[in-house]
Amino acid sequence: MMKNIFTYILLISSIASAQNTIKGVINPKLDSNWVILYKIEGTKQQYIKDTKTKIDSIVIKGEKTGVAHFEFELPSYAKPGTYRINYRIEGEGNLDFIYNKENVSLVFNPDYPEDSVIFTESIENNLYKEYLEKISVAQQKLDSIQIETLQKPVLFSQENYKTALDNVNSVQQHYQQITKDKYINSFINASARKNNPELLTSAKQYMSNMKNMFFDNIDFSDKALVNSSFLINKTLEFIFYINYSDDKNTQQNLYKESIEKVLSNIKDINYKKDIIEFLILQFEASKNLEIIDYLFENYYNKLPITVQDANFKEEKLSLLAAEVGRIAPDFSWKENGKTLKLSTLNDAETYVMVFWSTSCPHCLREIPKLHTYMKDKKDIKVIGFALEKDAFAWESYIKTNLSGWHNVLGLNKWKNKTARTYQVFSTPSYFILDKNKKIIAKPHEIKDVKEFLENK
Repeated sequence: MMKNIFTYILLISSIASAQNTIKGVINPKLDSNWVILYKIEGTKQQYIKDTKTKIDSIVIKGEKTGVAHFEFELPSYAKPGTYRINYRIEGEGNLDFIYNKENVSLVFNPDYPEDSVIFTESIENNLYKEYLEKISVAQQKLDSIQIETLQKPVLFSQENYKTALDNVNSVQQHYQQITKDKYINSFINASARKNNPELLTSAKQYMSNMKNMFFDNIDFSDKALVNSSFLINKTLEFIFYINYSDDKNTQQNLYKESIEKVLSNIKDINYKKDIIEFLILQFEASKNLEIIDYLFENYYNKLPITVQDANFKEEKLSLLAAEVGRIAPDFSWKENGKTLKLSTLNDAETYVMVFWSTSCPHCLREIPKLHTYMKDKKDIKVIGFALEKDAFAWESYIKTNLSGWHNVLGLNKWKNKTARTYQVFSTPSYFILDKNKKIIAKPHEIKDVKEFLENK
């Protein structure tokens, strides 16, 4: 009896400690010799572990080359999901794969990982890769028939289209069926394109159908999809590629419409918050203030207060407070015994605001040039905001050099509150404002100031 119990305990112990491995070969090797493993959780990545690579030399087509090997061990309790290998400290260097309680071995080229990856071990990843390759070929054939018809209606062939559509559906159904009990089934189901049953002869109708049916097979509540890059990639594709126009105003409206379409599909309030933040970051890269404001006003601010990230909101709005298109953040100063405010100045049609310092050699070369250039510009006024540690040098300088300007003293230099609001990290820094104090340009140098004012 005791022997049976002991054997049972050993069996349970061995099962509990069972591990799977993630092995990889990077070919060719990189300068960086570290690989980090993450698990994708919503729009974020959770650190799992890291390891140092081992370098080997191999011969390929008669030439010796270096490859990097890495290996991770995952415990039995590691959750299935999408995992990410990061192999570059700087720049893009990621490869995502599926882990579902099986060993995963892969080889890839670090410069184009998605296209080059080969899974030497992993049923799920090989099946998914095989599916993507076959459905891509079938879908491209169908699309080529549709596009040819739109370009040359004389090539109209409903029969060819029907044959190609049947092939797409056959491939899709086959892989949906054989992966019913696998983790990748969610991705295969969601990857199915909703194709029109009949060949279309109108490009407008074709694009309309594509937009309307884009998310028909995608379940935004599916945890496998949520905890992967799949929904993010589909969101980016829909907003930035499917909804595209060369006209700026039309494009802004398309952004808004596509954002509404995406967010209307997301019911989980926390995931919706993450997607909104992700989109704000995307539009921050292009300084698209109109869409960022739209996202905050129409979506982020309407989330429950307990869900909103106050620090994120403050950081982003502060970061963009002094961008072109914004009303310049207000501040006040003493001038000739009076208190003046930027917002209430009304002595010019255009204002040039320059952040400078008496301790900046470059400023001391440019500021006199700017003063000379502005002397005959009656409808333009300069606001010289000096970032100083104390007032002594500044008071002496402005008395003899900067008559006719609005001269503002900003103490504490780089820690000055106004300078931080304007995201000023170097001097001189220029801002050009219209009479309503809207920022209309942020020139880099005095020559850029002159060029903008002369072409305004």
